[in-house]
Amino acid sequence: MEETATTSRAPTRREWLTYGSATVGGLLAGCTGGSEPENETTDPEAGPTDETDERTTPAEDSHSATLAPAGEVTLESTPEDIFTMLGHHADMVLALGRSDDMNAVFAPGYHEGLYRKLVHHFDGVSVDWDGLYDSWQPKKEKLYDLDSDVHIADPAKVATADGWDDSDVRDVAETVAPWFGNTLSGTHRTPPEGWRDQYEYYTLWEIFGSVAQLLDERDRYEALSSVHESMVQTIEENLPPEDERPTAALVLFSTSEDDTGWGYKLNHPGYYAAHTRPMGVTDTLAKAFGAGYGESGRNMPFDYELLLEADPDVLLVLGAMTEYFDLDQIRANLENHEVASELTAVTEGNVYAQGARRQGPILNLFQLEMTAKQLYPEQFGEWPGYENGDPYPEIPEEEQLFDRDRVGEIVGEGA
Repeated sequence: MEETATTSRAPTRREWLTYGSATVGGLLAGCTGGSEPENETTDPEAGPTDETDERTTPAEDSHSATLAPAGEVTLESTPEDIFTMLGHHADMVLALGRSDDMNAVFAPGYHEGLYRKLVHHFDGVSVDWDGLYDSWQPKKEKLYDLDSDVHIADPAKVATADGWDDSDVRDVAETVAPWFGNTLSGTHRTPPEGWRDQYEYYTLWEIFGSVAQLLDERDRYEALSSVHESMVQTIEENLPPEDERPTAALVLFSTSEDDTGWGYKLNHPGYYAAHTRPMGVTDTLAKAFGAGYGESGRNMPFDYELLLEADPDVLLVLGAMTEYFDLDQIRANLENHEVASELTAVTEGNVYAQGARRQGPILNLFQLEMTAKQLYPEQFGEWPGYENGDPYPEIPEEEQLFDRDRVGEIVGEGA
């Protein structure tokens, strides 16, 4: 299916959608040598000119939000069919009470299994993503079939998918629905050619705030942000002195049986490290990998020999709370391996389960709590441990770092 796009097309079928001055359409026109529409203002404070047609004049009940690289998007009604791609964006939609409106997510079974273990603790909140379109790598024709009202996905990331280029991204934005998402802030990875001038990096909660604005759920965002800020403040105020903190490493194994995997920065500014950065620990992989560790946001492969060179006091294992990994098997492999069995984290029993690196607000809250307990049991209470297949473990109310009832109320009923 071949599609063409121009800068002077007829009104699209989605007349409730209007674009601001820094949108995907305009940006891609600049990237591909096109010119800006004559009637489009470049002053963010200026209103529409007399020549601006009805499609670019927001209605009184419309709501706008801005997020690079898509720019400003204005919707004249709340979207009912929401396309998501990667897990952090799906988490945001879930947190805003709009999970039932999703029609796509990457690896639906993987993400459903993980999030069911979390929302188990929220009365009246459930996750049912079985049967949703597996959206990475997305097929352009499928996006036309889904006919979504908005695509909560990073257009710069989509442009790198197999079978996609910048003109395809622009065409979908103009003829189906706008893009609105940011993925490369996860590790501050260098954007692809054609997107670098307009790309910006944000924190996880800044991205979430913009998504909430677009979905007209700002109150939910503000309420959840307050919970998050309070917990981070509690953690940072109660950290022990630096010389009393453990060292740590954050890893993802290839499989439960393999002795290879990838290491991730604990203190990186990207949202992959939004749950570990506040802990203030020394990342031992940084010294073991040396120069180039995580350069341009890329993960780094390791084997047991390199992991022993790093020798962290605590080993945090990504993916171990999903159905795709077996934490007991990972621990057994470490304990029975000639090299890995010498790891301090293994000999002291400090190999712990984590969730996922692409975290949204809900996973971030739980991962902040679990990581604080895994690293600093004396300050924040002991981590009760995770059993394969079970939900996120029960923690006595007085030892919880955030209020489950309050978060469940926000997600399920609104702020």
